[in-house]
Amino acid sequence: MARSTKSHDRQVARPSRLMNRNFFLLWQGQFVSSLGGHVNTIALVALVKHGTGSASLIGLVMMVSSITRVMLSGIGGVFVDRHSRRRIIIYSDMLRGIAVLSLAGLLYMAPHATGTIVIWLWGVAICIAVTSAFFAPAMSAAIPELVPQDKVARANSLRQLTVQISTSVGQSLGGILFRLLGAPLLVLINGLSFLYSAVSESFVTIPQTIPDENGKWKEQVSIYKQEIIKGSLYIWNISALKRLLFVSAIINIFSAPIIILLPFYVEDYLKVKLDWYGFFLAIHSVGSVMGSLSAGFIKLKGEVRMEIMLTFMIFNSLVIALFGFTHSPIVALVFAFILGIMSGFNSTNIVTILQISTPSEMRGRIFGFLNTLSGSTVPLGMGLGGIVFDLTGQNIPLVYGSCGGIMVVLSILVSMNQEFRGFLAYEPIQEKA
Repeated sequence: MARSTKSHDRQVARPSRLMNRNFFLLWQGQFVSSLGGHVNTIALVALVKHGTGSASLIGLVMMVSSITRVMLSGIGGVFVDRHSRRRIIIYSDMLRGIAVLSLAGLLYMAPHATGTIVIWLWGVAICIAVTSAFFAPAMSAAIPELVPQDKVARANSLRQLTVQISTSVGQSLGGILFRLLGAPLLVLINGLSFLYSAVSESFVTIPQTIPDENGKWKEQVSIYKQEIIKGSLYIWNISALKRLLFVSAIINIFSAPIIILLPFYVEDYLKVKLDWYGFFLAIHSVGSVMGSLSAGFIKLKGEVRMEIMLTFMIFNSLVIALFGFTHSPIVALVFAFILGIMSGFNSTNIVTILQISTPSEMRGRIFGFLNTLSGSTVPLGMGLGGIVFDLTGQNIPLVYGSCGGIMVVLSILVSMNQEFRGFLAYEPIQEKA
C-alpha cells in the first residue's frame, strides 16, 4: 500500500484579506476564459442550428458531454483530494484551449464540411467535459484555502460575479459577433482565452496537504475505490446532503430542456433575431450577479435565509412555466432577470454551506460526487427535451409549461421536508461568533 505520510503542495499561511494575490490571479484568469467560453457557446449553438436545424442534435451533443462529465466527476473529486489542485486547474485549462483551437482550425480550413465539423464538435465537447470533471471540484475545493474563513461566501459571490459578467458580455455579443465575424474567429478567441487562463493560474499558490503516491497501480486503484466509498458514505450518512441530491436530480430533469430549446424559443416562438438569445442569457446573468452578491454580502440568520431560498425555489419554477406563455420579448426578459436573481442567491448559499461544513481533505470528492449524483439526470433532460420538442411539433408552451408546472409541485413538496429545511438554515461557524 502507499505510505500514509503527507507532503505539502507549496503550503502557505492562510491569507488575512479577501483580494489577495493568489485569489486575484485565479479570479481574473477565470474571467477571461469564461468570457471566451460564453461567446463560443453562442457560436456553436448557432452553428449546429443553422447547419442542421435539429433540436434533437443540439440536445444529444449536450447530453453526451454531460454524461461524460457526470460519470467522471466522482473519480475527479477523489483525484483532486490526492493530487495538486493547482496543477489540475492549470492542465485542465491548457487541454481545453488546445481542443478548442483544433476546432477553430477545422472551421477555417473546411467551413462547409458540416458533417465533419459536427463530429469534431462532439470530440471537443467530450474533451471539455472530461477536463471539467476534474477542474470543477478542484476550483470548489481550492477557494476556501485562498481566502479568510469568514470571507468564503464573499469569495463565492465574487467568483459568481466574474462568471455572470463574462456571461452577460459574452452571450449578449455572441449572436451579433456570429453574424459579423463568423464562428471560426469566435472559437479561436475561446481557445486563446483558455490558454491565457492557464498561464495566469501557473502563478497561483494553493495550500494543500497531499498523500504520497508510492504504491503499484493495482494498489492505487484499491485506494481510489476506498476513497470513493468513503466519500459516498460521508454523503449517505448526512440526510441533508441526500435531500439536496434528490432535489437537484429531479429538478435538473425538467430545467435542462428550457436552456436546450432557448434558440428555438427566440427565433421560432418570439419571432425575433438570434441576437435575443444572447440578450436572454445576458439579462439572466445580470440577475444572477445581483442574487449572488446579496447572498455573499448581506448577513441573514439561518432561518430567514432558509425561508427566502425555499420561496425562490418555488417561484423559480412558476416563472419557468409562465415563460412559455408570453409572446412579448420584453416580458420574457423580465422573467429571465427574475430567474437569475433567485438562482444566483440559492446557488451561492448552497455552495458556501458545503465548502464551510466539509473538511478540506474531503472537499474535492464531496463536490465531485455531488456533481455526479445531482447532475446525472441533466443528460436525460437534455436528450428527452429535444426529442419531445420535435415529437410535439415544436410546441414551446406545452414543453415549457409542463416542465415548470412539475417543478412547482416538486418544490412545494420538498419545502415541507424538515431535514432539507435544516440544511438550508445551517449557520456557518463565523456567524456564531
